[in-house]
Amino acid sequence: MATKKVVLAFDIWHDIQRHFLVYVLLLMVVASAFSVIYLTHLNRQTTVKLENLLTDRDELDVEWRNLLLEQNSLAEHSTIESKAKNRLQMKRPSVDSEIIIKIK
Repeated sequence: MATKKVVLAFDIWHDIQRHFLVYVLLLMVVASAFSVIYLTHLNRQTTVKLENLLTDRDELDVEWRNLLLEQNSLAEHSTIESKAKNRLQMKRPSVDSEIIIKIK
């Protein structure tokens, strides 16, 4: 019985040596398959991040345009004049209170 185990182990080792190239190729195919799966996963994660960044950029672009519109409306002369009158109680100087300085 001990000889049968020894013979069986020897047969298995001989079989492994005979088909070593097949085992190496099989191992390389499995490693390649796992690397494809991993790289596909990384590609999908990167694509999701890119889409999120593009969405954020679009939102910031819309906000920038709104701020430009608000800045333009606040910079109008009539808006500034009305805020100066209402908030600061300012008024236009009269013609008598104006002083003209001439520089030669």
